[in-house]
Amino acid sequence: MVVVGAGAAGLATALKLAPLPVLVLSAGPILADQPGAGSAATGWAQGGIAAAIDADDHPGLHAADTIAAGAGLVDPAMAARITAAAPACIDWLMAIGTRFDSDASGRPTPGLEAAHSRPRILHAGGDATGHAILAALLVRARATPSIQIIEHARATALYRDAAGGIAGLGVTIADRPATIAAPAVVLATGGIGGLYAATTNPPGATGSGLALAAGLGARLRDLEFVQMHPTAIDIGRDPMPLASEALRGAGAVLIDDRGHRLMAGVDGGDLAPRDVVARAVAAATAQGRRVFLDGTKAIGRDFARRFPNAHAACVAVGLDPVRQAIPVAAAAHYHMGGIAVDGRGRTSIDGLWAVGEVAATGLHGANRLASNSLLEALVCGGWAAEDIAGRLPADQPSGAMEVSASASMAAPTSRSRMIARTLRRMMTATTGTIRDRDGLDRMIAQADAVIDDPTLPGTLHDRALVCRLIAEAARNRPISIGAHYRRDSGAGDDSAPAWQPPLKRSAIISQHAHP
Repeated sequence: MVVVGAGAAGLATALKLAPLPVLVLSAGPILADQPGAGSAATGWAQGGIAAAIDADDHPGLHAADTIAAGAGLVDPAMAARITAAAPACIDWLMAIGTRFDSDASGRPTPGLEAAHSRPRILHAGGDATGHAILAALLVRARATPSIQIIEHARATALYRDAAGGIAGLGVTIADRPATIAAPAVVLATGGIGGLYAATTNPPGATGSGLALAAGLGARLRDLEFVQMHPTAIDIGRDPMPLASEALRGAGAVLIDDRGHRLMAGVDGGDLAPRDVVARAVAAATAQGRRVFLDGTKAIGRDFARRFPNAHAACVAVGLDPVRQAIPVAAAAHYHMGGIAVDGRGRTSIDGLWAVGEVAATGLHGANRLASNSLLEALVCGGWAAEDIAGRLPADQPSGAMEVSASASMAAPTSRSRMIARTLRRMMTATTGTIRDRDGLDRMIAQADAVIDDPTLPGTLHDRALVCRLIAEAARNRPISIGAHYRRDSGAGDDSAPAWQPPLKRSAIISQHAHP
């Protein structure tokens, strides 16, 4: 079988499938020497991984916080299952070599992030958690005989058999076309942040898995819910470096260029849910004010040790976060929507699974709770592996790869690059933090023009298709919910999809906490 994607979700799936043979495809180099590089978004993740492991915490409280953050659209059963699986997931990560930041006894020390009622965020290397987890997964995967990893391999098409199930896929390997026969395919292709001009994601995060699934008519859901991170470091880099939410958990505060506290008087303050903070940052920016994250008092001289990646990004442009506030802006960070899957990772296409950010499990609802994404990727990757293993014979081959003799594919032209830049700018302007009908219509029209142009390459058509799908989903939900904010919101509009307003946090906790 084939796993497309080599981040946390893809590698966890492959490892849990052992000893079944698995071919793992990565669109580029999986992991760079430093965090914030490599093709897998896991390696860029700074915030941490959430798990209720302290004595005064419980998975039920974790589930309650998840549901509260999701604005009424979280699947409570999925939240309960995934949060209950979190402690065992942490044990497994430690067993395969992940070294979490720990106390003198060697026990991981949880920190606090926005909308969590307890400190339950585990970090590794300060703000290098994703890099540390991915490194451990990759070492274990490369040492597992049943796993074959091919880098610079991009899936271009999914093929069906006569019964309508998955038969295999088309790929390019080092820009040469290939065909892989496979009775099972797992999409673990990551998110869509690279579709935006302002993003914290790798450039390759352009929704390729969504395009593949949409091409087969797979069911998609919640595409309009794109989480903007409120504290991307605004220093002119693309992608934008991230100032992890853990900085605010450690006491850093948001201020404007007049020194005023941006979140003063807001419920939750600087640790309010991300959609609330992101809109406050975007609104201030739209008014011509600059926004800064000030950690000089709360973190100060400890900045480089506790947050080495954010510190290095600042120092590289001559900014000293020990003494200076960090300029920040809202940027595309995580996609709550994706390919609709059940509790086993199955899509609506027989033989096709999806895990990680490309999948929509129902865990995140309209607004992801901080640091739940790595947890979801690892846990759901394991569940998908269990389901696949129960359906395939133990001696199932991973597929015969037939590389054609045709020449390498043409490199992107200057026109293609210009069109991609235009799409990115329009996505940030029209389908970003604050949206309205006119802007979404413009985005759809621009995407259609690209899709309808036969002279443009298929990769650009796929990019435009995903842009269109997100913009169309946002246009079709006229009310504001969670990360989806319409300035022209018709709250209570009968044409809007049904949803339930979130319960107050106290009520949710009483329902989900242990007796």
